[in-house]
Amino acid sequence: MLRSPFFCFLFFLLFLSCKEENIKPVDSKSIKTEGLNFRKKGIENFDNKNFNSAFYNFNKSKIAFEAVNDSANIVFNLIQMAQIQQVNGDYYGSKETLTEALPYIKNKDVYSAAINNFFGIADKELSLYIDAIYYYQEALKDCADFECKQPPLNNIAVVYVQQKKYDEAIKVLESSLNQKLLNTEPLFANKARVLDNLGYAYFKKGLDEKGLSFMTEGYQLRKQVDDFYGSIESNLHLAEFYSKTDSKKSNQYAQSAYEIATKFNSVDERLKALSFLISNDTGNKHAQYAQKYIIINDSIIKIRNNFKNKFARIKYDSKKEKDENQKLRLQKAENELSLQAANYQRIFFIMGIVSLFLLLLYLRKFYQNRNRIEKLETAYDTETRIAKDIHDELANDVFHAITYTQTQSLTKDEVKETLLQKLNHIYTRVRGISRENNSIDTGINYAVNLKEMLSTYNSDKTNVLINSIEKVNWESIDEIKKVTIQRVLQELMVNMKKHSNAPVVVLKFESTTNTIIINYSDNGKGCEKDQIVKNGLQNMENRILSIKGTITFETEPDKGFKVKISMPK
Repeated sequence: MLRSPFFCFLFFLLFLSCKEENIKPVDSKSIKTEGLNFRKKGIENFDNKNFNSAFYNFNKSKIAFEAVNDSANIVFNLIQMAQIQQVNGDYYGSKETLTEALPYIKNKDVYSAAINNFFGIADKELSLYIDAIYYYQEALKDCADFECKQPPLNNIAVVYVQQKKYDEAIKVLESSLNQKLLNTEPLFANKARVLDNLGYAYFKKGLDEKGLSFMTEGYQLRKQVDDFYGSIESNLHLAEFYSKTDSKKSNQYAQSAYEIATKFNSVDERLKALSFLISNDTGNKHAQYAQKYIIINDSIIKIRNNFKNKFARIKYDSKKEKDENQKLRLQKAENELSLQAANYQRIFFIMGIVSLFLLLLYLRKFYQNRNRIEKLETAYDTETRIAKDIHDELANDVFHAITYTQTQSLTKDEVKETLLQKLNHIYTRVRGISRENNSIDTGINYAVNLKEMLSTYNSDKTNVLINSIEKVNWESIDEIKKVTIQRVLQELMVNMKKHSNAPVVVLKFESTTNTIIINYSDNGKGCEKDQIVKNGLQNMENRILSIKGTITFETEPDKGFKVKISMPK
């Protein structure tokens, strides 16, 4: 670290030159209040079914909370906007809105469960049943309590019924029905829904009597807890049940569903109720019901298309307004910065020249010292490696040869032959150690020498296969990279011999326009990944990284060892 007094003086001048700017802080409290007010208006409009105004206010609330990074309220507003889009049949738009909320989800909670549940509803309405099941199951994972799990479980069962997987739907619903918590008064509405859907699943499966029993029980429970909106579905299920056996009863339930759906302005349910009334009635009212159906269906298509356009317009206008405000703020900030920059340019120019001069002096000395240290470390590592090779391998071989001559009669030809083999092995090991530590020829014979070095690791127990080494244009590769490649491959082969005991080793060389790729694989013992550093492979990684390359290791015990080396030419 530099501790020059001149540097201290320069930084002191910099400190004096920087005047404190009075930056007006963001009034986060007023922005939050504004966001909460918009959110309150959105909820009120939603309850009153003023969906355009609700969507507009939730969007304004979201923008306000974005200014203060209040992710919880941002997600809440986006969920409400997506729900409004789904109520009005804009399922693709709702998925876009829900996707916008995903980056703000930090933990698995009720918000993430709601998002996944609404994703499932959108996909169910778009007949993407497999995707719908996936999102409902994700919502279940995010739920921490029994009550939170009820909507996605019920929705999963509904999708199974639509897929005609009645047994799976029954299994899900009966599992829910057997939960004791479902029998508590706060969850009676949920229980009624489970009973109704369970009865409908049994009915669709062909078990009419059992289905009617559950649907009737669910209907009565809904009337008991004043779940009028839920009773629409019960009436529709019972209307369908009686449509083939008792058209009068079917009409009664369909008419009841139509009246309640009209009260709640639930268009899809009105259309479904009318479809039963049309199919059941062949008299004077048939034409009346059919005309109603056509009028409602045509109007809802227009209304929903208008809603889609309005929602898109609200989002577009808000984004445009936000972008324009941000552009104005950026222009103002740029003007202020340009004024400040004019005040600092002279000081920074002088300081920059002096600093650059001192930095160059420092770097020159630093690199001189580093090169000297690297040379010392390299020499030390080389000496240590030679000493270790001599101690671990060569000394043992010499000792065994001496012992052999002392214990065997040298007059026998077979003894002489064995002794010569041992001495030849020692000679080969000495040459190997010498070759490992010699300087590397990076000239035109580089590929030949590299292949020769790798081939020396062939033995009776190990077969080394070298592919495509000649296809690489070695003359276009930097000398430092050539040295690095040979040292790394050398260390890799030594590691193989010491640790892998591989019968087969394959080295494949590939060359592209700008890259060299070397793939190594063996079928040896392998090792745990956390043992890689202990096996001395960290040094290889350091060498490759120093030339801006990459090296990856893939290994498991008894599954061999693979290495991929990639570097620029």
